[in-house]
Amino acid sequence: MRFWLSLDMEWQMQIVDPNQDVQEFNDPQGSFGVKFRFAVLDTLVLAKRNLLRYVRLPGLLVFSTIQPVIFLLLFTYVFGGAVRGVHTKYVDFLVPGILIQTVAFGSTQTGVGLAEDLQSGIIDRFRSLPMSRSAVLAGRTLADTLRNLIVVLIMVVSGYIIGFRFQNGLGNALLVVLVAVLFGFSLSWISAFTGVSSKNTETANVAGFVWIFPLTFASAAFVPVSTMPGWLQVFAKANPITNSVDALRALTLGGPVNHYLLYSFAWMIGIVVVFAPLAISRYKSRS
Repeated sequence: MRFWLSLDMEWQMQIVDPNQDVQEFNDPQGSFGVKFRFAVLDTLVLAKRNLLRYVRLPGLLVFSTIQPVIFLLLFTYVFGGAVRGVHTKYVDFLVPGILIQTVAFGSTQTGVGLAEDLQSGIIDRFRSLPMSRSAVLAGRTLADTLRNLIVVLIMVVSGYIIGFRFQNGLGNALLVVLVAVLFGFSLSWISAFTGVSSKNTETANVAGFVWIFPLTFASAAFVPVSTMPGWLQVFAKANPITNSVDALRALTLGGPVNHYLLYSFAWMIGIVVVFAPLAISRYKSRS
């Protein structure tokens, strides 16, 4: 007999042949397959649970969108005229940076949400259930990635309203959205680690902005790296945000793009490979 959570958040029961059940779990390959299947189901259930919060509290999604729209308007109409060294319309230069900034800032909510669940005690209830431990973190990062997708699409529409245009075809435009969302997913694992390492929601909120602010503003998101002091250019060029912004600009404006995409995806994979195990290990060790 097995129990698991279904996507409608209800417990389901399945009666199986005990001999088959034992054989499945004694076989290393079968055991991995069973565990992986139920881990995926648990992840989807918890992702749905996190997404339903935006249905019940739509203001959360609204305010997640207002902030990047304000940044877009602020940099375009207030600072845009003062920016030098840009050989195209500033709004076309800016929007790729705003998209990366949007998913970067949005990723910090992963840590805040996990810290809130830990503080409220719901995580203790999850631990008492026969479910995958990693599903709590994976479900949160998946839900926040889907939220980032919605916000990115809204930001693209906002950019179009004020004059931004994709100049390199529909296929590259779709790739822009994909790269931005995947980059946000990778950063969510850094945020997940800070969230499960924080004692409360307030600490997680502060810890998130401690690392995301320098990465975002010391990058090519808003101004060309060539306009920065020499010592800062070294950091900005190695910054993963700069690499992803450059990839998006090459996709939107044209020009060589393969090496930018290579660096961007290398950073994404590296971040997930390092911080996903750290976050899961830290989560399991919390009492």
